[in-house]
Amino acid sequence: MSKTANSLRQLALQKFKKTFWGVFSFYFIVFIGLVSVFAYAFAPDNSQNANQMHLSIHSKRPGFKIKMLTLPTKIESKQGFFDGLFFGKTTTETEVPISSYSIKGKAINYTEYASDGLKGLNKTVTLEKENASMETFISEKTFYLGTDKYGRDLLSRVLVGARISFFIGFVAVFISLAIGVFMGSVAGYFGGKIDALIMWVINVTWSIPTLLLVIAITLALGKGFWQVFIAVGLTMWVEVARVVRGQIISAKELQYVTAARALGFSHFRIVTKHILPNIMAPVIVICAANFAAAILIESGLSFLGIGAQPPMASWGAMIKDHYNYIILGKPYLAIIPGLCIMTLVMAFMLIGNALRDALDVKG
Repeated sequence: MSKTANSLRQLALQKFKKTFWGVFSFYFIVFIGLVSVFAYAFAPDNSQNANQMHLSIHSKRPGFKIKMLTLPTKIESKQGFFDGLFFGKTTTETEVPISSYSIKGKAINYTEYASDGLKGLNKTVTLEKENASMETFISEKTFYLGTDKYGRDLLSRVLVGARISFFIGFVAVFISLAIGVFMGSVAGYFGGKIDALIMWVINVTWSIPTLLLVIAITLALGKGFWQVFIAVGLTMWVEVARVVRGQIISAKELQYVTAARALGFSHFRIVTKHILPNIMAPVIVICAANFAAAILIESGLSFLGIGAQPPMASWGAMIKDHYNYIILGKPYLAIIPGLCIMTLVMAFMLIGNALRDALDVKG
């Protein structure tokens, strides 16, 4: 039996490798996953939530360059390396966009940057730092995707925002699997009144519009990061439960299940060791679709303002902040995060189609 199972897995893997879009989507998802985990290592603005604001340079075009004066403070950061790598750097310095400057000894005379043809204020600051050239406090910064309406680096916000959209899929799928597989297994295996009760719960949950149910759960749990993850997961288990129930009803009458019962195995072992491993193919395909659906639901919640809360970066929230710029001559501020959502959802749908074809035993 184990050799047959291994050969079927190898056959499915070979069929999957022959699907160009499936393999391409797999590597694309892996790439996005690495970007999500190490977002602050790739982001030009590695402050927490990529939230370094410069209102004087808001809504600038992609490729915009500006001289930046970094003013140190006496606040010392006691942040660890891994904390800064995975959760962003605690900002202890002040960045000031400038248009011109001159250095006299330890003093820097600079003119603050002002857009729309205005002239910025002239200021002087004295910096006392041992063995340091004044030039080290001034650098040229490039905003490769421009800046948002608050003057934050759009590229950094997109990279950090990938973390929410990516990980909400994992959490939602995990919750939907845990609840859906359990409820579907109990309903399908035992049948009778237990099946009727669970199907009643499934049908009631199914009849409620997904977005409204997520909003209700979010309001009950409160606005926040993890609340949204849990809310989305709690709305996606019904489809998994229905599929698992149907598969178990078909499988529990097969000979290998009858043999397991004759050997005196417990119901738990029969379901977990014998039935579930043989019916997981359609569940895996549903998980890929649920992953994509979770991303879309989270983006919709963030657009409505009840998803990830500011200053957290979220693709849906970025669209909400800048959708009016579509008619103001700067549509890329909303189009870029929208394209990110579209490509990630499409990747999961393509990999779901490839898995469906690869796991189809009739093919």
